Amino acid sequence: MNQALLSKSRLADFVSYLVSGHKVVAPVPLQEGRFKFDEVQSLADISLNYIPTILPPKKYFMPQRSTLLRYDLSKGQDMEEMVELEKLVLFGVHTCDLAGIQCLNIVFSDRPKDLHYLARNNFITVIGLECSDYCDSFAGCAMLHNHLPKGGYDLFLTELAECYYVHINTQKGEEMIEEASIFEAATKAAEGELERLRSRKKELFTSEVPIRYQDIPRLFEETFDSDVWSQLGEKCLSCGNCTSVCPTCFCFDILDEPELDLGSGERVRVWDSCQNEAFAAVAGGDNFRKKRLERQRHRFHRKFKYLMDRYGRLFCTGCGRCSRSCMAGINLKRTISALIEERG
Repeated sequence: MNQALLSKSRLADFVSYLVSGHKVVAPVPLQEGRFKFDEVQSLADISLNYIPTILPPKKYFMPQRSTLLRYDLSKGQDMEEMVELEKLVLFGVHTCDLAGIQCLNIVFSDRPKDLHYLARNNFITVIGLECSDYCDSFAGCAMLHNHLPKGGYDLFLTELAECYYVHINTQKGEEMIEEASIFEAATKAAEGELERLRSRKKELFTSEVPIRYQDIPRLFEETFDSDVWSQLGEKCLSCGNCTSVCPTCFCFDILDEPELDLGSGERVRVWDSCQNEAFAAVAGGDNFRKKRLERQRHRFHRKFKYLMDRYGRLFCTGCGRCSRSCMAGINLKRTISALIEERG
């Protein structure tokens, strides 16, 4: 069985089942129409209709700060490797963030494998939730072909008129369905309703940017010297917001932090950003991307060109977080449109 149905009246029971045996993290409301992923105790805590959270679920797979090594010479300890693990269920993940998780999985499974990331990944269960409408004007999921589910989850829920259609994608998800004992077998009527919903989405979700998915990398190759980058460089504040909220940015720094007695301390991994001026600085005072326009261009090329060349997929998910969070008003979709217009 790889499909099932969950009555809407039993969704609260399913969340209660999850909470009874797991730490459950889901989208919860904040002020001013913003949301975040946080621990929940019941369905009442969860926002089922939400725009992308301030930070993506990346923060659970790749924490903003994690300890890699620890030592304490006063206790006779040499370097002790640390792997910080947390068993949890991510509930209500939209397709754009599922795509982001898939991108991270590809990168950290590449050589050399990141065993810390992969170990954490094994302890996380992902339950996706389908969007039925555009989040807001910043979203670009259709342009990036991420408005429909393409994997990256254990279970995926789609709201229908009377129930949720559940796609079971992994053995972990199947075991969860069987243990909960509140699901029903999928019916032909529900399958037909799902197909009609997906057909409507294909009409509703449009890219809004006049370019085909497969042509995006060539656009960035042909506009490397565009004046658009100079315009972005003049606006950019180098705050790093765009990379902090991006579901696929994976750059990090390693810091050794000794205590004042120098006898104990730890080595930590922290998020880093290519938008920071010091990011591309090297010994001798050189900096490969000293100008802000160079750093902005690099960020866009990482999403739409460089990693496509390496992994065969674009590393922008269309979530719109970078545009929402930019204090300078740099908008991803408008930037791509400007490049298209300039290229002619």
